[in-house]
Amino acid sequence: MWQKKLRKFGPEILENMNNITEFINKNKLFYKKETIPDIKVGDTVKITIYLELPKKSDSDDGKKAKERIQVYEGVIISKHGKKDYIDSTITVRKMFQGGGIEKVFLLNSPWIKDLQVLTSAKVRRSKLYYLRERTGKSARLKRLF
Repeated sequence: MWQKKLRKFGPEILENMNNITEFINKNKLFYKKETIPDIKVGDTVKITIYLELPKKSDSDDGKKAKERIQVYEGVIISKHGKKDYIDSTITVRKMFQGGGIEKVFLLNSPWIKDLQVLTSAKVRRSKLYYLRERTGKSARLKRLF
């Protein structure tokens, strides 16, 4: 995707790959957050998401779309990419009405307003996919104090 954005600026940009990061930062082609907290797999996080609800009819062109803030709280079961990468994601799992819900969040998304680490757990794996089969007390993680 980013290659297509660079092509419109000319072939000289693609020839000099050393200056590509400077070019991206200078022209602000991608949204990147300044501060992302240190997060690990096994952390319980609270993520505040900004939602823009769709309009009900097309005749209300002058009105703004409805906006609301949603809080999603759960355990990080996987991380993809490093914290510094633009496309790094986390998968958060929460239990809701006896079933589990997983959601993937892009860390540098402009829709994420706040990311708080509530607690940390002692885990020995990089992916906690085994929590999908577990419910109740067997799905608990050991806390770090």
